[in-house]
Amino acid sequence: MKYNELTLSANKKSGRVGRGISAGQGKTAGRGTKGQKSRTGKGRRPGFAGGQIQLTQSLPKLRGFKAATAKAEIVYTSDLSQFKGKVDNRTLFEAGLIKSAHDRAKVVVRGDLTSKVDVSLQSASAGAIDMIQKAGGSFTSTDRIAREAVKTEKSEDGETKVRGSKRAAKRSPRTKK
Repeated sequence: MKYNELTLSANKKSGRVGRGISAGQGKTAGRGTKGQKSRTGKGRRPGFAGGQIQLTQSLPKLRGFKAATAKAEIVYTSDLSQFKGKVDNRTLFEAGLIKSAHDRAKVVVRGDLTSKVDVSLQSASAGAIDMIQKAGGSFTSTDRIAREAVKTEKSEDGETKVRGSKRAAKRSPRTKK
């Protein structure tokens, strides 16, 4: 018999143990003789170390807090000098200043702003807004760009097609590769 010729069923029945000597798993039913592990009912709780202090109790508690919302990506006023006209999340993403056009962005003062720019981002520091206005530009606070919803469709030939953003399609568990 070869390994590739084996016929195995996916749903194998669980064996009945403790049903007599002739059944193969009689008497102690594979549990060994005596002791806590051989008895029915509640065994040892998770993390129990035989009376010794548990590992979870011997380690210190993890202090601190991690916010569920991601921090805004920082853009400096000196970076805005390379633009002319309107600046938003997409223009910053195309210039490589932020990782994604869908993330929150904040303008902070660092360096000088020489060109007139109309900035429409999620937030900016008070000093950055003053600097933008002194250069002749304007700042408007906008909501971040929402990602497109992923829609999956089954075609007549059984293929699954994904419509929406490529990034969301990668995350979708229903897509075939």
